[in-house]
Amino acid sequence: MNVHVTGGEISGSEVDGIARYLGIPYAAAPFGADRMRPPQPVTPWDGVRDVTEHGPTVPKGDYPPQYQVLLPELSIPGDECLNLNVWTPVGADALPVLVWIHGGSFMNGSGANAEYDGAAFARDGVVCVTINYRLGADGFLFTEGDADHGLANLGLQDQVAALRWVRDNIAAFGGDPARVTVAGESAGAMSVTTLLAMPSAEGLFAQAITQSGAAAHTLTQETALAVGRELAKQLGVDATREAVAAADLATTVRAASDLVVEIQTAPDPQRWGPLALSLLPFAPVVDGDVLPRHPLEAFAAGAAAGVRVLVGSNRDEARLFLVAPGILDAVDEPTLTLGSAAYGLPPEGLERYRGNRPDASPGDLLAAVVSDWFFTVPAIRHAEAREAGGGSTWAYRFEHPEPADNDGFGAAHAVEIPFVFDTVHLEQMHRLIGAHPSDQVAHTAHQAWVDFVTTGDPGWPAYTRETRTTGVIAEKVTVVDDPRSDELAVWDGIR
Repeated sequence: MNVHVTGGEISGSEVDGIARYLGIPYAAAPFGADRMRPPQPVTPWDGVRDVTEHGPTVPKGDYPPQYQVLLPELSIPGDECLNLNVWTPVGADALPVLVWIHGGSFMNGSGANAEYDGAAFARDGVVCVTINYRLGADGFLFTEGDADHGLANLGLQDQVAALRWVRDNIAAFGGDPARVTVAGESAGAMSVTTLLAMPSAEGLFAQAITQSGAAAHTLTQETALAVGRELAKQLGVDATREAVAAADLATTVRAASDLVVEIQTAPDPQRWGPLALSLLPFAPVVDGDVLPRHPLEAFAAGAAAGVRVLVGSNRDEARLFLVAPGILDAVDEPTLTLGSAAYGLPPEGLERYRGNRPDASPGDLLAAVVSDWFFTVPAIRHAEAREAGGGSTWAYRFEHPEPADNDGFGAAHAVEIPFVFDTVHLEQMHRLIGAHPSDQVAHTAHQAWVDFVTTGDPGWPAYTRETRTTGVIAEKVTVVDDPRSDELAVWDGIR
């Protein structure tokens, strides 16, 4: 199973008619003189390179302990961490391509995580690619002068480099470079949303899927500079790219992780401003160069109007962040009132949520409010902005399982991933999705993604402001116009 790609010849493996090529470098190792610089061309190798095992992951910290058992991931040492993985049917020719960008708050994750195994997509006629990209400070540090020298958003620049690799090489794996869909979840979805507004990514994909992440958490330069200054202070160096890049790598990773923990556990609005709510200090920044303007502004003006987009979220997103640390049941009425107000929801808005959920606890209500603020409403604003700019967009809502079936999580953040990839059989995912995940839901969700990647139509009408048509995904797809209109209307002018 040898293939010639940029850099040299590679040899993969085959299982049940699916060829796998793992850990293929798409750019040079981002260390030494290349640390905290834009991605450089891949370093060629001699002979045939074995790519039967996953390659190195990028430097990253650990998830907090309460999430480690729910979101297991690999950490593989090595310098050539800007790599990707390909699954393709043996004998494939001109098939559609799915390029997956992982989530993890721009701090964690990799394309090697087991739930992203692309075999089911390859089985169903889609060449699947998963990628790594730089995280934390190495991927998203922003300092004075970065905007003038093309040095912002390095993690996004890595993603563009990977997409260019796909354009140049995917035909050798039986994929069609003109039929690429780029997709991602959480920070991966925020990345995809941003790529849609980046001139450097134009023409590299024909379609996009954003799962539980949109443009609402893009940073301003002011906020990003404040994060960079604080990181430099923790490292004891000047707040310049050169000084931070010269710091010890492991120390920088720890300092960035500590900064995220501080913001997420003690989100002081006076100190951190919008980060006290978004909780993402390392994220795409509107630098005016790599990302010229806010994605929603770009979409409304027609950016990426020719790219078909599937956008959506899960019913119970925020339960992940309340159930995992064991605080859902500790939320009382004063906490609910103060918490909802912090997200801008007026008292009458909270009462609307309460009226629609007469048996809900204060924790359940807060989870519903935060789910909409963080995920549901930004997805809607994404679709609305694209419609204003002439783009075609499809909306979905994932609604499986019920909280009683998976220890209270319900259709929480990240629950849909193994259903989309049809990897629900992995026992390591059962702590999050439940011990007895539905094969029928996996078939329904996976098939909707396959259909969209293959035909540009997930199986229900496109979204418009007039109809707000949404595909509600559970054991089957139920097509609903303007779901939850009374609750979502309370966010008009707020979110």
